[in-house]
Amino acid sequence: MTRPEPPARSGGAAALGWIVTIGLNVVAPIITYHQLRDHGWSEFAALLASGAWPVLDSAIHVAWRRKLDEFAIVTLVFMAITAVVSLVGAHSARALMVKDSCVTGLFGLLCLATLLAPRPLMFYFGRKFATDGTRESTAWWNGLWQFEGFRRTMNVMTTVWGVAYLAEAGVRIALAYVLSTDTMVVLSPILIYGVLGALALWTALYGKRSKAQGERRAAAAAATRASAG
Repeated sequence: MTRPEPPARSGGAAALGWIVTIGLNVVAPIITYHQLRDHGWSEFAALLASGAWPVLDSAIHVAWRRKLDEFAIVTLVFMAITAVVSLVGAHSARALMVKDSCVTGLFGLLCLATLLAPRPLMFYFGRKFATDGTRESTAWWNGLWQFEGFRRTMNVMTTVWGVAYLAEAGVRIALAYVLSTDTMVVLSPILIYGVLGALALWTALYGKRSKAQGERRAAAAAATRASAG
């Protein structure tokens, strides 16, 4: 059995989604932090306020898609955890940086934990970015789970993402104790999205290679059946 081809999707909508995500998760928090610091806000208060932009990004995507899928639920849960963690314990800019890094590490642990679930976390993340949210494209992605090669690919991706984010969290925690807060405000999102970009590139290349291998195996199996018939 060969994998069905994905339905047509809107490239413009996908590009707009990435622009909004980068703007609200990288650009806006950095600008907000420095503007608030220039107006006399403390490092901790400015850092906490700048974290409101990612929450807005999640709200926009939920309103855009008009549904609360598994990806949105995971995002909102982590936003809530981040807010709670940031308000407990020591109230300093460095402590907030460390707490934020711990939440990233928690995401890595969650990735690894979902390997024991019916479907790993990268299955849902992949569905968000490989489809445009329509019923047809969602059904196409869900249908791919029947293929053993696709299931193995999702499990490998989830493992790599989990280990990578655990390592990223450890590096950011170490840097939070070495570098100044102003430096970390700029460096932290660069590290977060640099790791995300590297993982996204690896995921795209690995997914493409896995798909090609699956097609070759399917073609070989079809040829064997044909010769046996």
